Parts: sequence; C-alpha cells; structure tokens
Amino acid sequence: MNLPPAVRTVLGVVWSWILVVWSWIVSVVWNRRERRPRAPVRLTIGVVALLTTLVAVGFLLTYVLGAPGPLGGLVSQFVSILVPGALALGLAVVVDRRTLTDLGLGLDRDWWLDLGFGLLLGAALMTGIFLLGVSVGWFRVEGTFSGGSRGFLAGFALLTLTFLAVGVSEEVLSRGYLLTNVAEGLSGYTSRTVAAGVAVLVSSVVFGLAHLQNPNATLVSMFGISLAGIFLAAGYVLTDELAIPIGLHVTWNLFQGGVYGFPVSGLGIGANVVDTVETGPDVFTGGAFGPEAGLLGMSAVVVGTVAVVAYVRWRYGEARLAPGLFVPDLRWRD
Repeated sequence: MNLPPAVRTVLGVVWSWILVVWSWIVSVVWNRRERRPRAPVRLTIGVVALLTTLVAVGFLLTYVLGAPGPLGGLVSQFVSILVPGALALGLAVVVDRRTLTDLGLGLDRDWWLDLGFGLLLGAALMTGIFLLGVSVGWFRVEGTFSGGSRGFLAGFALLTLTFLAVGVSEEVLSRGYLLTNVAEGLSGYTSRTVAAGVAVLVSSVVFGLAHLQNPNATLVSMFGISLAGIFLAAGYVLTDELAIPIGLHVTWNLFQGGVYGFPVSGLGIGANVVDTVETGPDVFTGGAFGPEAGLLGMSAVVVGTVAVVAYVRWRYGEARLAPGLFVPDLRWRD
C-alpha cells in the first residue's frame, strides 16, 4: 500500500512508541541479564503454584485415594510435609534458574559441620527449657518411653523421619526460597542490611502465620513462631547455607516432642522418651501450644540466636551478611 509520507511518519512514531512501551513492560517482569523473571514475579508464581499444588494434592489424597489405612495415612502425611519443599526446590531450579548451592544446599564439608552444630544447639536449647521448667516446678515427669499403638521404638523412629522431613521442607521453602527472593529483589533498591532485615522479617512473619492453623494457636503463639523464624534465619543470612537452620529445626522439634513430650506447635506427639505434664503458668510454659508460645521458649530462641552469631564468628572469623544472599549463582545467564 502506497501511503502518504506523513502517514508513514505517524505510523513509524506510533510503532516506535509501542516498542518502547512493550520493552518497558518486559523489563518490569523479566530480567534480561539473568534470563529469568524478576523477584516479585517469581514470588507471585511461587505463591500461586504452592496454593494450587496444595489444593490439588489435598483433593487427590482425600477424594481420589479414598479413606487410607495406616500405611496410606503415613504416605499422606509425608506427601503433605514434603510437597511444599519439593515445589520450592523445583521453582528455584526451573523458574529462578538457581543451582542447588545457591539454594543453601552446598553439601560440602563445611555444610555438614554446620549441620552438626545446628543439631546440637537445637537439642541443647530444648534440654535447657526442660531442665529449667522442671527445676522451678512448671513441668512434672509422669513416665518414660511412651509409644502408643506402634510401640516406642517404631513410633520414635517414625517421629524422627517426620521431623527430618519437616526441617528440610520448611527451611527450603521459608528461608531458601522466600527469604532469598525477597533479599535479592530489594538489594538493588536499598542497602543490603535493610534488604536482609526486611527479608528475614517477611519470611518469619509468613512462617508464623502458617502455624496459625495449628491446634491451640493464638496471636501469642504466632509471635513466638515468628521469633523462632528470625532465629532460624540467622544462620542462613550469615552463611548463605541452610545447614544450621535445618539442624536447628530438626532437633528443636524432635527433642521438644519426641524426647521431652511437649506439644510441638500445638500438635500432640505419640512417642516420647519422657512424659511431661505442664503445671506452671502458660505465659512461661506456652501451655497447650508448646514452649514457643511461652517465655521459656522465646528466651531460648534469643539465646540460640546469640549462639549462632558466636558460632559463625568463631568458625569463619567474622559474622556478617553473606554476599551470596544477594548475588545469585544461576545455572546459566547471558
């Protein structure tokens, strides 16, 4: 079509503006240099994918598989525990284009040593809560080696596997995926200290809110769990590895419920070394929710956070925000 020069000029200008606007829209959602969506888009994809997957898995387990027997119940339990972490891992690799190391799963010698520290610290803190509570008369021991219908050994072994799965899955999701994406997304617009602080706060509050659906949960218990989220995040932001948080998460829960018989975030435990009855004031013991909702547990979280900082300073010579928290190690880039 032979258009007049003036018309061609106008169309050229319009097309140029369309290209400019389109380029701007693409730049808002897509990071060309890193060849992946920007942090807000990645997080939106993650939230939508998680909610959709949980609904689909819940429907599958409830309505498709039918009423499960004992083995089916165990399978359903572990599927429900592992799905969020597995999904976060998949999103990190496929959408975020991260390496497993960048997700905090370096698994080298230092990683395993840090995991050992986390395991020991979680056990020590819960032991301190138990001993202090017994010494002041807030807890009473009424038996040992309870196991319910499965017996103690089988019940405790299953409990150990359950809390191992919980520790890995929740840390990959809460710290490895959520905290990292928030910190990376903010680091280009503010200081790294502010970015890390906001990321820790956001991931910890979400962690607390996620436990509001648990039995006996209250706003106080949500605050306690959120405080525990800050505690768990400390080792991650200082080392850029999930070793310390995973270790802490596993033995904190295991010793809380499996060893000392406390409720774990409001949930009763069927197998435990010590049958403990709470007799003290709930403001200190946490009552039916467990120690995280009481001053004993919150104090242990504060002591544990100080211990993590001291360990990192001793082990690595300094305790500072890990640079890798803000600079992703991607599987490929332009």
